Amino acid sequence: RQRSRVVGALAQPLILWALVGAGLAGTFSVPGAQGLDYQEYFFPGILGMVVLFAAIFGTMSVIEDRHEGFLQAVLTGPGGSDALALGKILGGSAVAVLQGLALALLAPIAGFDLGAIDWPMLVLHLSLLAASLTALGVVGAWLLDSVAGYHAVMMVVLFPLWMVSGAMFPPATVGPVLGLIMRLNPLTYAGEGLRRALYGGVLPQGALGIGGGPLVEVLVPAGFAVLAAGAAVLACRRRP
Repeated sequence: RQRSRVVGALAQPLILWALVGAGLAGTFSVPGAQGLDYQEYFFPGILGMVVLFAAIFGTMSVIEDRHEGFLQAVLTGPGGSDALALGKILGGSAVAVLQGLALALLAPIAGFDLGAIDWPMLVLHLSLLAASLTALGVVGAWLLDSVAGYHAVMMVVLFPLWMVSGAMFPPATVGPVLGLIMRLNPLTYAGEGLRRALYGGVLPQGALGIGGGPLVEVLVPAGFAVLAAGAAVLACRRRP
């Protein structure tokens, strides 16, 4: 219900998409996918950025709750720390998915057909990505005691993960070292899943370069989400 947060979470990625997309449109070229517009390529990455910002803003409240004493009251309830961690992940993920879907309605501007989008697949990949990033946000918010410090650390940790995930440039256009990092980055496969969903389940030739396939694009983000949620549960078992 905080309109400023909604506007901030959606407007910043849209501005980045418009400016960076326009600036790099003339120099972007993917081997085997000539004619692929950069703003079209960049749009799935922007969906990931919306989820990233929603995860950061959504879990930042853990620090505020700690300072106001509300967190201690919650921990004394019957649910305990495990319920707190999982509830925060589920709640933050739901907000992130809704914001991602709201932005996905603008996909025709990037050249996608709303009728051709595989919406169940898109919801699945948005949910896995949101759960992973929100869980990591819970870990950071639980371990840090400053909102400013939390925001800085999360941007240092999560923003590079997003950048080196194929969101801004495809693996086929980078060197071997950065290409290996992208292959090891679980967010790469989440981004591929988002891209596949926007294209209706079939990726255009040369658009990515990883070639993991639909099953890998689900299993890797799902495994990462489970690990991140486990880390959040373990972190919340420590008294703040």
